[in-house]
Amino acid sequence: MQKSVFLKRNTPPSLLTLVLVTGMGALNLNIFLPSLPAIAGYYDADYALVQLSVSGYLAVTAVLQLFIGPLSDRYGRRPVMLTSLAIFLVATILVILAPTITMFLAARALQAAVVASLVLPRAMIRDVVGAEEAASRIGYVTMFMSVVPMVSPALGGFLAGLFGWHSTFVAAFLFGFVVFVLFYFDAGETHHHRSTSIWRQFAAYPELFRSRRFWGYALTASFSAGAFYAFLGGAPYVANTVLDLEAESIGAYFAIIAVGYMVGNFLSGRYTRTVGITSMMIWGSIVASIGALIPMFLFLAGYVDPLAFFGPTFLVGMGNGLTLPSANAGMVSVRPHLAGSASGLGGTLMIGGGAILSSTVGATLTPETGIYPLIIAMFLTMVGAMFASAYVRHVDKLAATEAQDRLGFDGASR
Repeated sequence: MQKSVFLKRNTPPSLLTLVLVTGMGALNLNIFLPSLPAIAGYYDADYALVQLSVSGYLAVTAVLQLFIGPLSDRYGRRPVMLTSLAIFLVATILVILAPTITMFLAARALQAAVVASLVLPRAMIRDVVGAEEAASRIGYVTMFMSVVPMVSPALGGFLAGLFGWHSTFVAAFLFGFVVFVLFYFDAGETHHHRSTSIWRQFAAYPELFRSRRFWGYALTASFSAGAFYAFLGGAPYVANTVLDLEAESIGAYFAIIAVGYMVGNFLSGRYTRTVGITSMMIWGSIVASIGALIPMFLFLAGYVDPLAFFGPTFLVGMGNGLTLPSANAGMVSVRPHLAGSASGLGGTLMIGGGAILSSTVGATLTPETGIYPLIIAMFLTMVGAMFASAYVRHVDKLAATEAQDRLGFDGASR
Protein backbone atom coordinates (compact mmCIF):
# COMPACT_ATOMS: atom_id res chain seq x y z
CA MET A 1 0.00 0.00 0.00
CA GLN A 2 1.43 3.36 -1.07
CA LYS A 3 1.54 5.92 1.72
CA SER A 4 -0.23 9.24 1.27
CA VAL A 5 1.92 12.37 1.35
CA PHE A 6 -0.01 15.64 1.59
CA LEU A 7 0.18 17.87 -1.52
CA LYS A 8 2.15 15.30 -3.47
CA ARG A 9 0.48 14.36 -6.75
CA ASN A 10 2.02 10.90 -7.14
CA THR A 11 0.65 9.47 -3.86
CA PRO A 12 -2.94 8.61 -2.81
CA PRO A 13 -5.04 11.54 -1.56
CA SER A 14 -4.89 12.47 2.09
CA LEU A 15 -7.78 11.92 4.48
CA LEU A 16 -8.43 15.68 4.50
CA THR A 17 -8.78 15.78 0.73
CA LEU A 18 -11.15 12.82 0.65
CA VAL A 19 -13.26 14.40 3.39
CA LEU A 20 -13.55 17.73 1.57
CA VAL A 21 -14.19 16.13 -1.83
CA THR A 22 -16.96 13.95 -0.38
CA GLY A 23 -18.30 16.95 1.52
CA MET A 24 -18.61 18.88 -1.75
CA GLY A 25 -21.41 16.63 -2.94
CA ALA A 26 -23.14 16.80 0.43
CA LEU A 27 -22.92 20.59 0.58
CA ASN A 28 -24.39 21.03 -2.89
CA LEU A 29 -27.37 18.88 -1.94
CA ASN A 30 -28.04 20.48 1.45
CA ILE A 31 -27.05 24.14 1.55
CA PHE A 32 -30.01 25.51 -0.41
CA LEU A 33 -32.75 23.35 1.20
CA PRO A 34 -33.95 26.04 3.64
CA SER A 35 -34.35 28.34 0.60
CA LEU A 36 -36.78 26.12 -1.34
CA PRO A 37 -39.87 28.15 -0.34
CA ALA A 38 -38.01 31.40 -1.15
CA ILE A 39 -36.94 30.05 -4.57
CA ALA A 40 -40.56 29.13 -5.29
CA GLY A 41 -41.57 32.69 -4.43
CA TYR A 42 -38.73 34.24 -6.50
CA TYR A 43 -39.76 32.39 -9.67
CA ASP A 44 -43.49 32.41 -8.82
CA ALA A 45 -43.52 28.62 -9.16
CA ASP A 46 -45.27 25.81 -7.31
CA TYR A 47 -43.32 24.14 -4.52
CA ALA A 48 -43.68 20.75 -6.25
CA LEU A 49 -41.93 22.18 -9.33
CA VAL A 50 -39.13 23.79 -7.34
CA GLN A 51 -38.73 20.54 -5.43
CA LEU A 52 -37.44 19.04 -8.70
CA SER A 53 -34.21 20.84 -7.83
CA VAL A 54 -33.86 18.04 -5.25
CA SER A 55 -35.57 15.02 -6.83
CA GLY A 56 -34.57 15.89 -10.40
CA TYR A 57 -31.01 16.51 -9.28
CA LEU A 58 -30.96 13.11 -7.59
CA ALA A 59 -32.35 11.45 -10.73
CA VAL A 60 -29.58 12.93 -12.89
CA THR A 61 -26.90 11.91 -10.40
CA ALA A 62 -28.30 8.37 -10.47
CA VAL A 63 -27.85 8.18 -14.25
CA LEU A 64 -24.42 9.81 -14.18
CA GLN A 65 -23.08 7.27 -11.74
CA LEU A 66 -23.62 4.52 -14.32
CA PHE A 67 -20.96 6.25 -16.41
CA ILE A 68 -18.64 7.74 -13.79
CA GLY A 69 -17.71 4.37 -12.30
CA PRO A 70 -16.73 2.70 -15.60
CA LEU A 71 -15.02 5.89 -16.83
CA SER A 72 -12.86 5.94 -13.70
CA ASP A 73 -12.04 2.23 -14.12
CA ARG A 74 -10.94 2.95 -17.68
CA TYR A 75 -9.25 6.37 -17.47
CA GLY A 76 -8.43 6.64 -13.76
CA ARG A 77 -10.01 8.28 -10.72
CA ARG A 78 -8.04 11.54 -10.89
CA PRO A 79 -8.97 12.84 -14.39
CA VAL A 80 -12.64 11.91 -13.99
CA MET A 81 -12.83 13.67 -10.63
CA LEU A 82 -11.17 16.86 -11.89
CA THR A 83 -13.43 17.01 -14.95
CA SER A 84 -16.54 16.55 -12.83
CA LEU A 85 -15.53 19.34 -10.45
CA ALA A 86 -14.85 21.69 -13.36
CA ILE A 87 -18.32 21.04 -14.83
CA PHE A 88 -19.85 21.65 -11.41
CA LEU A 89 -18.19 25.06 -11.13
CA VAL A 90 -19.52 26.17 -14.52
CA ALA A 91 -23.00 24.85 -13.70
CA THR A 92 -23.08 26.72 -10.38
CA ILE A 93 -22.46 30.00 -12.16
CA LEU A 94 -25.39 29.20 -14.47
CA VAL A 95 -27.63 28.46 -11.46
CA ILE A 96 -26.82 31.85 -9.95
CA LEU A 97 -27.58 33.67 -13.21
CA ALA A 98 -30.69 31.67 -14.22
CA PRO A 99 -33.53 34.08 -15.12
CA THR A 100 -36.33 31.48 -15.18
CA ILE A 101 -37.28 28.40 -13.20
CA THR A 102 -36.69 26.24 -16.30
CA MET A 103 -33.12 27.46 -16.69
CA PHE A 104 -32.58 27.16 -12.94
CA LEU A 105 -33.64 23.51 -12.99
CA ALA A 106 -31.54 22.79 -16.10
CA ALA A 107 -28.43 24.32 -14.53
CA ARG A 108 -29.17 22.50 -11.29
CA ALA A 109 -29.25 19.22 -13.25
CA LEU A 110 -25.84 20.07 -14.74
CA GLN A 111 -24.52 20.58 -11.22
CA ALA A 112 -25.10 16.86 -10.70
CA ALA A 113 -21.68 16.24 -12.28
CA VAL A 114 -20.34 16.72 -8.75
CA VAL A 115 -21.71 13.27 -7.92
CA ALA A 116 -18.23 11.96 -8.77
CA SER A 117 -17.21 13.37 -5.40
CA LEU A 118 -19.53 10.85 -3.73
CA VAL A 119 -18.62 7.88 -5.94
CA LEU A 120 -14.87 8.04 -6.46
CA PRO A 121 -13.56 8.50 -2.89
CA ARG A 122 -15.06 5.10 -1.98
CA ALA A 123 -13.33 3.49 -4.97
CA MET A 124 -10.04 5.28 -4.20
CA ILE A 125 -10.08 3.95 -0.64
CA ARG A 126 -10.83 0.43 -1.85
CA ASP A 127 -7.99 0.73 -4.41
CA VAL A 128 -5.41 0.83 -1.62
CA VAL A 129 -6.89 -1.19 1.32
CA GLY A 130 -8.95 -4.35 1.99
CA ALA A 131 -12.70 -4.62 2.65
CA GLU A 132 -12.82 -4.34 6.47
CA GLU A 133 -10.22 -1.56 6.50
CA ALA A 134 -12.14 0.18 3.68
CA ALA A 135 -15.34 0.12 5.76
CA SER A 136 -13.45 1.64 8.68
CA ARG A 137 -11.84 4.36 6.54
CA ILE A 138 -15.07 5.17 4.75
CA GLY A 139 -16.68 5.49 8.19
CA TYR A 140 -14.05 7.97 9.33
CA VAL A 141 -14.20 9.93 6.06
CA THR A 142 -17.97 10.23 6.21
CA MET A 143 -17.83 11.04 9.92
CA PHE A 144 -15.73 14.13 9.27
CA MET A 145 -17.56 14.83 6.03
CA SER A 146 -20.89 14.80 7.89
CA VAL A 147 -19.92 18.12 9.44
CA VAL A 148 -20.80 19.57 6.01
CA PRO A 149 -24.48 18.52 5.90
CA MET A 150 -24.65 19.40 9.60
CA VAL A 151 -23.44 22.94 9.00
CA SER A 152 -24.55 23.65 5.43
CA PRO A 153 -28.35 23.89 5.97
CA ALA A 154 -27.76 26.21 8.92
CA LEU A 155 -25.26 28.23 6.86
CA GLY A 156 -27.64 28.24 3.91
CA GLY A 157 -30.52 29.47 6.04
CA PHE A 158 -28.32 32.17 7.56
CA LEU A 159 -27.04 33.35 4.16
CA ALA A 160 -30.51 33.28 2.62
CA GLY A 161 -31.90 35.31 5.50
CA LEU A 162 -29.20 37.99 5.12
CA PHE A 163 -28.44 38.06 1.38
CA GLY A 164 -31.11 36.03 -0.41
CA TRP A 165 -31.08 32.49 -1.76
CA HIS A 166 -28.51 33.23 -4.51
CA SER A 167 -25.83 33.57 -1.84
CA THR A 168 -26.13 29.87 -0.98
CA PHE A 169 -24.92 28.94 -4.46
CA VAL A 170 -22.14 31.52 -4.31
CA ALA A 171 -20.91 29.75 -1.18
CA ALA A 172 -21.14 26.38 -2.98
CA PHE A 173 -19.05 27.76 -5.85
CA LEU A 174 -16.33 29.04 -3.53
CA PHE A 175 -16.15 25.75 -1.66
CA GLY A 176 -16.05 23.84 -4.95
CA PHE A 177 -13.16 25.95 -6.23
CA VAL A 178 -11.12 25.27 -3.08
CA VAL A 179 -11.82 21.53 -3.39
CA PHE A 180 -10.80 21.52 -7.07
CA VAL A 181 -7.45 23.15 -6.30
CA LEU A 182 -6.78 20.89 -3.32
CA PHE A 183 -7.60 17.71 -5.25
CA TYR A 184 -5.42 18.80 -8.17
CA PHE A 185 -2.35 19.25 -5.99
CA ASP A 186 -2.89 16.43 -3.47
CA ALA A 187 -4.56 13.47 -5.18
CA GLY A 188 -2.46 11.04 -7.16
CA GLU A 189 -3.95 8.23 -9.21
CA THR A 190 -4.90 5.15 -7.17
CA HIS A 191 -6.22 2.88 -9.93
CA HIS A 192 -3.27 1.34 -11.79
CA HIS A 193 -4.91 -1.70 -13.41
CA ARG A 194 -7.17 -0.01 -15.92
CA SER A 195 -9.38 -1.65 -18.46
CA THR A 196 -8.26 -1.39 -22.08
CA SER A 197 -11.77 -0.44 -23.20
CA ILE A 198 -14.59 1.60 -21.70
CA TRP A 199 -17.06 -0.86 -23.27
CA ARG A 200 -15.39 -3.70 -21.41
CA GLN A 201 -16.23 -1.90 -18.18
CA PHE A 202 -19.88 -1.53 -19.17
CA ALA A 203 -19.88 -5.19 -20.20
CA ALA A 204 -18.76 -6.04 -16.68
CA TYR A 205 -22.08 -4.89 -15.20
CA PRO A 206 -23.70 -8.33 -15.72
CA GLU A 207 -20.96 -9.79 -13.51
CA LEU A 208 -22.18 -7.50 -10.73
CA PHE A 209 -25.83 -8.24 -11.51
CA ARG A 210 -25.17 -11.94 -10.96
CA SER A 211 -23.68 -11.37 -7.51
CA ARG A 212 -26.23 -11.91 -4.74
CA ARG A 213 -23.94 -10.26 -2.22
CA PHE A 214 -23.66 -7.14 -4.38
CA TRP A 215 -27.46 -6.88 -4.51
CA GLY A 216 -27.69 -7.33 -0.77
CA TYR A 217 -25.20 -4.56 -0.09
CA ALA A 218 -26.63 -2.29 -2.78
CA LEU A 219 -30.22 -2.66 -1.58
CA THR A 220 -29.15 -2.09 2.02
CA ALA A 221 -27.48 1.17 0.98
CA SER A 222 -30.41 2.14 -1.25
CA PHE A 223 -33.09 1.63 1.38
CA SER A 224 -31.01 3.22 4.12
CA ALA A 225 -30.21 6.31 2.06
CA GLY A 226 -33.82 6.35 0.87
CA ALA A 227 -34.98 7.37 4.34
CA PHE A 228 -32.62 10.34 4.22
CA TYR A 229 -33.64 11.39 0.70
CA ALA A 230 -37.32 11.12 1.62
CA PHE A 231 -36.51 13.44 4.52
CA LEU A 232 -34.81 15.89 2.15
CA GLY A 233 -37.84 15.90 -0.12
CA GLY A 234 -40.44 16.43 2.58
CA ALA A 235 -38.85 18.09 5.61
CA PRO A 236 -38.60 21.63 4.16
CA TYR A 237 -42.33 21.54 3.40
CA VAL A 238 -43.22 20.15 6.82
CA ALA A 239 -41.03 22.72 8.53
CA ASN A 240 -42.44 25.66 6.57
CA THR A 241 -46.11 24.69 6.20
CA VAL A 242 -46.91 22.43 9.16
CA LEU A 243 -44.51 23.88 11.75
CA ASP A 244 -44.38 27.47 10.40
CA LEU A 245 -40.57 27.79 10.66
CA GLU A 246 -38.42 30.42 8.94
CA ALA A 247 -35.41 29.56 6.74
CA GLU A 248 -32.87 30.22 9.50
CA SER A 249 -34.68 27.89 11.91
CA ILE A 250 -35.13 25.17 9.29
CA GLY A 251 -31.39 25.13 8.67
CA ALA A 252 -30.64 24.77 12.36
CA TYR A 253 -33.06 21.85 12.82
CA PHE A 254 -31.63 20.11 9.77
CA ALA A 255 -28.34 19.87 11.66
CA ILE A 256 -29.86 17.30 14.05
CA ILE A 257 -29.94 14.45 11.51
CA ALA A 258 -26.41 15.36 10.41
CA VAL A 259 -25.12 15.20 14.01
CA GLY A 260 -26.64 11.74 14.30
CA TYR A 261 -24.97 10.73 11.03
CA MET A 262 -21.64 11.96 12.36
CA VAL A 263 -22.02 9.91 15.56
CA GLY A 264 -22.99 6.83 13.57
CA ASN A 265 -19.99 7.21 11.29
CA PHE A 266 -17.67 7.56 14.27
CA LEU A 267 -19.04 4.33 15.76
CA SER A 268 -18.73 2.66 12.38
CA GLY A 269 -15.11 3.69 12.00
CA ARG A 270 -14.35 2.60 15.56
CA TYR A 271 -16.10 -0.77 15.71
CA THR A 272 -16.66 -2.18 12.20
CA ARG A 273 -13.44 -4.20 12.23
CA THR A 274 -14.60 -5.82 15.49
CA VAL A 275 -18.34 -6.22 14.85
CA GLY A 276 -18.20 -6.94 11.11
CA ILE A 277 -19.90 -5.09 8.28
CA THR A 278 -23.06 -7.22 8.15
CA SER A 279 -23.86 -6.83 11.86
CA MET A 280 -23.16 -3.11 11.62
CA MET A 281 -25.67 -2.79 8.78
CA ILE A 282 -28.37 -4.68 10.68
CA TRP A 283 -27.98 -2.65 13.89
CA GLY A 284 -27.92 0.59 11.92
CA SER A 285 -31.19 -0.28 10.20
CA ILE A 286 -32.84 -1.07 13.52
CA VAL A 287 -31.74 2.22 15.10
CA ALA A 288 -32.91 4.29 12.11
CA SER A 289 -36.31 2.57 11.91
CA ILE A 290 -36.92 3.42 15.58
CA GLY A 291 -35.97 7.03 14.90
CA ALA A 292 -38.41 7.18 11.98
CA LEU A 293 -41.35 5.94 14.07
CA ILE A 294 -40.99 8.19 17.12
CA PRO A 295 -42.30 11.42 15.45
CA MET A 296 -45.47 9.62 14.36
CA PHE A 297 -46.30 8.60 17.93
CA LEU A 298 -45.44 12.06 19.27
CA PHE A 299 -47.66 13.84 16.71
CA LEU A 300 -50.51 11.37 17.26
CA ALA A 301 -50.21 12.11 21.00
CA GLY A 302 -50.61 15.83 20.27
CA TYR A 303 -46.96 16.96 20.50
CA VAL A 304 -46.93 19.05 17.30
CA ASP A 305 -43.58 20.67 17.85
CA PRO A 306 -40.35 21.14 15.81
CA LEU A 307 -38.35 19.03 18.27
CA ALA A 308 -40.96 16.27 18.17
CA PHE A 309 -40.38 16.05 14.41
CA PHE A 310 -36.67 16.85 14.06
CA GLY A 311 -35.34 15.49 17.37
CA PRO A 312 -35.79 11.77 16.59
CA THR A 313 -34.09 12.23 13.21
CA PHE A 314 -30.88 12.06 15.24
CA LEU A 315 -31.48 8.29 15.40
CA VAL A 316 -32.24 8.15 11.67
CA GLY A 317 -28.93 9.87 10.95
CA MET A 318 -27.09 7.68 13.44
CA GLY A 319 -28.54 4.53 11.87
CA ASN A 320 -27.49 5.71 8.41
CA GLY A 321 -24.02 6.43 9.76
CA LEU A 322 -23.77 2.87 11.06
CA THR A 323 -25.15 1.24 7.92
CA LEU A 324 -23.84 3.11 4.88
CA PRO A 325 -20.04 2.82 5.34
CA SER A 326 -20.31 -0.96 5.65
CA ALA A 327 -22.81 -1.27 2.79
CA ASN A 328 -20.63 0.89 0.52
CA ALA A 329 -17.47 -1.02 1.45
CA GLY A 330 -19.29 -4.29 0.79
CA MET A 331 -20.44 -3.15 -2.65
CA VAL A 332 -16.94 -2.26 -3.86
CA SER A 333 -15.39 -5.39 -2.32
CA VAL A 334 -17.55 -8.04 -4.00
CA ARG A 335 -15.52 -7.64 -7.20
CA PRO A 336 -12.42 -5.55 -6.32
CA HIS A 337 -11.33 -5.23 -9.98
CA LEU A 338 -14.67 -3.52 -10.66
CA ALA A 339 -14.61 -1.20 -7.64
CA GLY A 340 -15.39 1.94 -9.67
CA SER A 341 -18.20 0.30 -11.63
CA ALA A 342 -19.63 -1.23 -8.45
CA SER A 343 -19.53 2.11 -6.67
CA GLY A 344 -21.24 3.80 -9.63
CA LEU A 345 -23.91 1.13 -10.09
CA GLY A 346 -24.61 0.95 -6.37
CA GLY A 347 -24.78 4.73 -6.22
CA THR A 348 -27.23 4.76 -9.13
CA LEU A 349 -29.53 2.36 -7.31
CA MET A 350 -29.15 4.33 -4.08
CA ILE A 351 -29.71 7.82 -5.45
CA GLY A 352 -32.20 6.75 -8.13
CA GLY A 353 -34.37 5.26 -5.42
CA GLY A 354 -33.82 8.40 -3.39
CA ALA A 355 -35.01 10.56 -6.29
CA ILE A 356 -38.23 8.56 -6.57
CA LEU A 357 -38.84 8.73 -2.83
CA SER A 358 -38.00 12.42 -2.64
CA SER A 359 -40.35 13.41 -5.45
CA THR A 360 -43.13 11.08 -4.27
CA VAL A 361 -43.03 12.37 -0.71
CA GLY A 362 -42.83 15.98 -1.91
CA ALA A 363 -45.92 15.46 -4.08
CA THR A 364 -48.01 13.75 -1.40
CA LEU A 365 -47.46 16.19 1.44
CA THR A 366 -50.30 18.66 2.02
CA PRO A 367 -51.49 20.64 5.04
CA GLU A 368 -54.14 17.94 5.49
CA THR A 369 -51.75 14.95 5.46
CA GLY A 370 -49.25 16.60 7.81
CA ILE A 371 -46.04 14.68 8.42
CA TYR A 372 -47.45 11.17 8.00
CA PRO A 373 -46.58 10.34 4.35
CA LEU A 374 -42.98 11.34 5.10
CA ILE A 375 -42.73 9.33 8.31
CA ILE A 376 -44.29 6.22 6.75
CA ALA A 377 -41.90 6.39 3.79
CA MET A 378 -38.87 6.74 6.07
CA PHE A 379 -39.92 3.82 8.27
CA LEU A 380 -40.68 1.44 5.38
CA THR A 381 -37.35 2.12 3.69
CA MET A 382 -35.47 1.31 6.89
CA VAL A 383 -37.40 -1.95 7.24
CA GLY A 384 -36.31 -2.72 3.68
CA ALA A 385 -32.69 -2.03 4.65
CA MET A 386 -33.05 -4.41 7.58
CA PHE A 387 -34.26 -7.25 5.35
CA ALA A 388 -31.54 -6.57 2.74
CA SER A 389 -28.85 -6.73 5.45
CA ALA A 390 -30.27 -10.00 6.75
CA TYR A 391 -30.16 -11.33 3.18
CA VAL A 392 -26.42 -10.59 2.98
CA ARG A 393 -25.91 -12.54 6.20
CA HIS A 394 -27.95 -15.42 4.76
CA VAL A 395 -25.85 -15.50 1.55
CA ASP A 396 -22.63 -15.39 3.57
CA LYS A 397 -23.77 -18.35 5.68
CA LEU A 398 -24.67 -20.32 2.56
CA ALA A 399 -21.26 -19.59 1.04
CA ALA A 400 -19.50 -20.68 4.25
CA THR A 401 -21.52 -23.90 4.35
CA GLU A 402 -20.72 -24.66 0.71
CA ALA A 403 -17.03 -24.03 1.35
CA GLN A 404 -17.05 -26.42 4.33
CA ASP A 405 -18.84 -29.04 2.25
CA ARG A 406 -16.22 -28.75 -0.48
CA LEU A 407 -13.39 -29.09 2.07
CA GLY A 408 -15.07 -32.15 3.56
CA PHE A 409 -15.51 -33.71 0.13
CA ASP A 410 -11.90 -33.03 -0.81
CA GLY A 411 -10.70 -34.54 2.49
CA ALA A 412 -12.81 -37.66 1.97
CA SER A 413 -11.49 -37.99 -1.58
CA ARG A 414 -7.91 -37.94 -0.37
